[in-house]
Amino acid sequence: MRRARGAVAVTVATGALLVVSAPASSAAATAAPPTTAAGMMLIDGTTGTTLASKSPDTRRQGASTTKIMTATVVLRTPGLDLNKKVTVKQEYLDYVVREGASSAHLKAGATPTVRQLLYGLMLPSGCDAAYALADTFGKGTTSAARTADFIAQMNAKAKALGMSKTVYDSFDGISPTGNNLTTPRDLAKLTKYAMKGANFSKIVKATTYSTGGTSTDAAWGNSNLLIRERPTGYAYPGAIGVKTGTGTAAGKCLVFSATRDGKTVIGVVLNDEERYADAMKLMDWSLGASTGSGAAIQRSDTEPVPDVLD
Repeated sequence: MRRARGAVAVTVATGALLVVSAPASSAAATAAPPTTAAGMMLIDGTTGTTLASKSPDTRRQGASTTKIMTATVVLRTPGLDLNKKVTVKQEYLDYVVREGASSAHLKAGATPTVRQLLYGLMLPSGCDAAYALADTFGKGTTSAARTADFIAQMNAKAKALGMSKTVYDSFDGISPTGNNLTTPRDLAKLTKYAMKGANFSKIVKATTYSTGGTSTDAAWGNSNLLIRERPTGYAYPGAIGVKTGTGTAAGKCLVFSATRDGKTVIGVVLNDEERYADAMKLMDWSLGASTGSGAAIQRSDTEPVPDVLD
């Protein structure tokens, strides 16, 4: 098979074929750094050009990276009112406890706005916030009907975006059937689309956001350690998102993006024990600079982080 000029094929230790294209700024074609991810995709955030990939079309569970689509469906709702208030039901909180899920720690009876729920969805990866949004933006006469309709909207959006190997059975990534599946290529495609939205991109790069008293937490912190603020600034200079995901079947997942010197990259690693170190290596390679902060973040990813479990 003929490959485009500048593409390099590299066989990694697992025997999988890793296809990479040298970043435009490179003086010569260089292979992308190896990763421990079961699946990986790195694209140019502007053009969508593939920069590196590893099993990009193999279906896998993506855990809470599903919430990228949850937010996208809400934010692309015609006539959306971000200031609309939503009453938090006890069933949302019971669901989180029952599933042992990550939580925004919403208060029963509180009335957060849709905007607040979106921050609660994407920063602490709140499955209670996801339930509230699905119940609000789905159609039907019962919560079950409304959440089912919302999941149908997620699948319709995936089809419209050409995410041919993605299927959702969940509004938050907690898969009741084990068939909440996606691929690195599809997730990268979705993220490129989502990041075009001003509200989405603003949310996912926030370090913290006030809960306004709608949660037992005073503020939500971003579960993405690339974004979390350090005394010297962001954990990864230029990081602008996007979403974490962790699950028994999915392993550790990360959708990431960074901008440097006018160039933006978007990446996905699925089932990757070294997700942050691998993400930073890929961004350093594609953006042409080294941060030297990978070890510190990798250690942080193994430590308990209160209220940032997904």
